[in-house]
Amino acid sequence: MYPLHREKHRTQHIGWLRAAVLGANDGIVSIASLIVGVAAAQAASSDILIAGVAGLVAGAMSMAAGEYISVSSQSDTEKADIERERRELEEDVELEKEELASIYVSRGLDTALASQVADQLMAHDALGAHARDELGISEILTARPVQAAFSSAGTFAIGAAMPLISVLIFPNSILIPAVSITSLLCLALLGIFSAKVGGSPILKATLRVTFWGALAMIITAGIGALFGIAV
Repeated sequence: MYPLHREKHRTQHIGWLRAAVLGANDGIVSIASLIVGVAAAQAASSDILIAGVAGLVAGAMSMAAGEYISVSSQSDTEKADIERERRELEEDVELEKEELASIYVSRGLDTALASQVADQLMAHDALGAHARDELGISEILTARPVQAAFSSAGTFAIGAAMPLISVLIFPNSILIPAVSITSLLCLALLGIFSAKVGGSPILKATLRVTFWGALAMIITAGIGALFGIAV
């Protein structure tokens, strides 16, 4: 009996990390762009704040609904495939065993060993083995709609609060550069955080999120200044 060696892999974070980073990034970028666009149209501070708060509430609800619906669709597809595998196992278990063995052969095992592995895995958990090795569905990567919805909505609200705080702190005369700089700093921190948790290069992740955030704010500010209306 070999000693149990527990390892923590970064894929364990995939379920919530993608939704959380998406929500925070969208919250910062969309609300900062909204504030910059409205401010560029020469709106009053109260109007800018109202627009930002409305954008925060609407955006958080939209993120929650969108994530829940999209991830639920993924979950429904996974469940349908697993149910199909369950029926196939009931109808012809030997054929399913051969199918599983062929997968292991394609991954480098010889035919005899692949057949033995398939026998033992199916004796332990036939459906689990097919879900994992044939369908690519595992416990770590399985879709979790509620988790994704709450992660996206919560982090959207947190991200959106950053540019809103700038509206309360800075006067209208410097609001556009203040919100832009504050938001870009928040995006950079988000890039560092996501890189640390996900194990990706920090510089690449940071540049990626700050570039798209800056581009969104520049375009929105230009539209607001051009038309002189709240965008």
